[in-house]
Amino acid sequence: MKNTIALRIADFLKNHPPFDVLSKEQLLEVSSHVQVLYFEKNKIIFDDNDEGHNQFYVVHKGAVALQKRKNGDFITIDNCDEGDIFGLRPLIARENYVIKAITREESILYGIPIDVFRPVVEKNLRVGNFLIESFASNTENPYSEEHRRKLYSENGIDIGISSSTDLYDLQPARYVKNVITCNKEDKTRDIALLMRENNIGSVVVTENDIPVGIVTDRDLKNKIVTGDYPIDIPIHNIMTSPVICYPRNITIAQAQTALMKHKIGHLCITKDGTPKSKLIGLISEHDITVSQGNNPSVLMKAIKRASKTKHLKRIHEKIMILLNGYIRQNIPLTHISRIITELNDATIKRCIELSLKKMPESPPVKFAWLSLGSQGRKEQLLHTDQDNAIVFENVPAEILDKTRAYFITLAQKVTKRLNTLGYEYCPADMMASNPKWCLSLDEWKEQFTKWIAEPGENEILLCSIFFDFDISYGDSTLTDALGSHIFEKTGQNTYFSAMLAKSVLQNPSPLGFFRQFLVEQNGEYKDFFDLKKRAITPITDAGRVLILSHQVRHINNTAERFEKLAELEPENKQLYLSCSYTSKALLKFRTKHGLMHNDSGRYIELAALSKEERMKLKRCFKTIREIQELIKMRYKLTSFI
Repeated sequence: MKNTIALRIADFLKNHPPFDVLSKEQLLEVSSHVQVLYFEKNKIIFDDNDEGHNQFYVVHKGAVALQKRKNGDFITIDNCDEGDIFGLRPLIARENYVIKAITREESILYGIPIDVFRPVVEKNLRVGNFLIESFASNTENPYSEEHRRKLYSENGIDIGISSSTDLYDLQPARYVKNVITCNKEDKTRDIALLMRENNIGSVVVTENDIPVGIVTDRDLKNKIVTGDYPIDIPIHNIMTSPVICYPRNITIAQAQTALMKHKIGHLCITKDGTPKSKLIGLISEHDITVSQGNNPSVLMKAIKRASKTKHLKRIHEKIMILLNGYIRQNIPLTHISRIITELNDATIKRCIELSLKKMPESPPVKFAWLSLGSQGRKEQLLHTDQDNAIVFENVPAEILDKTRAYFITLAQKVTKRLNTLGYEYCPADMMASNPKWCLSLDEWKEQFTKWIAEPGENEILLCSIFFDFDISYGDSTLTDALGSHIFEKTGQNTYFSAMLAKSVLQNPSPLGFFRQFLVEQNGEYKDFFDLKKRAITPITDAGRVLILSHQVRHINNTAERFEKLAELEPENKQLYLSCSYTSKALLKFRTKHGLMHNDSGRYIELAALSKEERMKLKRCFKTIREIQELIKMRYKLTSFI
């Protein structure tokens, strides 16, 4: 007799992570042990310092507030609604609760027994990782390192990734999806004609969509052309069987190893990776060889050899394929950024070199091409707007305009090439082709002095863009001199620092009223969430003002700034490391959605987000709130947040 209650519970759980990755059997086993609990509004589920329960909880209906004691009072650090998980401390940390869980409204909860669920966690890394993230989300400091490995530590499972890993090898192998197949009783002559008609070198033999063998042009040559078998023999007599099968997420390294190990030329991709499931694709040695073109070192060499913009455009398309592969394989963003930034920098440099060749004469003086904003911070993974500038050596007043005119012409050629590659022109014209941003060293010093001395709203905005410059081409002595000037002028200017800090608070932590995100109220992106404005910009601005207060130079990347701050201020180490993780998580989130929708990834449709994605965003928002609070107190900005 069916357990109808367990079936209903399973139907609910399967729509929410991490239960959505469980097999039907696992889900029913867990559901059959679930305890259904009813709570009225304002009822305590567990209090801080209570002994851990033998179960954790999933909200079926209603809402639960998680609260932490601070200065004698309880403050809400998270709100859980339908599908959210809480009360994980007994599962992960085996400790008493350190927060209180109280219903915000009439609620029905599912209690998941820990002793039933723990074996599921130990067999499924994705489930375990999700629970760790959920546990972190229910804490005041959601990216703390304290409990990241506790769930697995007893089992010795390593959830990290070596920094020396060859990221190219970890890319997913691309496979042919429209595989030509045949039945095992088909005549060899017919299969040979089929191969000729489709211009292919292999056909997979299937029974009920399950691969049972493969025949290649090599088989025809070695077995039919030689006369060993007649041409009308059924194909199963000459096919290679059994076939070697793998799941769709096989990496290039795995595919190469399998082909060499089995001394074969093809791998079948099946639904579950076994020879007993449906065929969904085919990988050949040729496919792996072609994919070598997406190797970062190969792409770097190709960039340096490129003689035309159209060549660079093709290479840049491959860089996007490389990026997409890294994101799909969930490679740590630190590794992704390092490789993509180097390739992007090399592309910009090559555009400048090609443009210089088109100029009628060599540059009249030394100059440097500055990448600004996200590219200057080494955070530009997608094709976003161009932000760049030129600084050139000081020249006498009588030839200043002529010198500037040369570099503006050069900049026009460079920005045009970058636009062809996919980098849109800056809508605000913050590009080196604009005379306002093509200046001599002394002119740049004067410009920065004015911004710092008279920090109005517009000046602060410009500083947020131009302070994060990085040299992409040219003479570094010019950029070093400019950097020294900026730090000299900002060092003792407390008013400027306060105004810069104030800008961090312009976009408060983006969670609105309970269970809501703040979205755009009008315009083209009405009801969309502006990820850049409401999340990425506040954490970026916070890193800039704090690192500037320590007069630290040559660290522009937001994550690296916070890692340095963690060294400089040990008392705030955990918060700063949380900020570092947050900046990387937001950038990866934007990159993933940008690739998915073929845009900049700035505006997110909240309705399309999964429960897991919403949870991860909430973790980031908590950290943003915490760092804004720190800046508010440090710079005495109590009226701004």
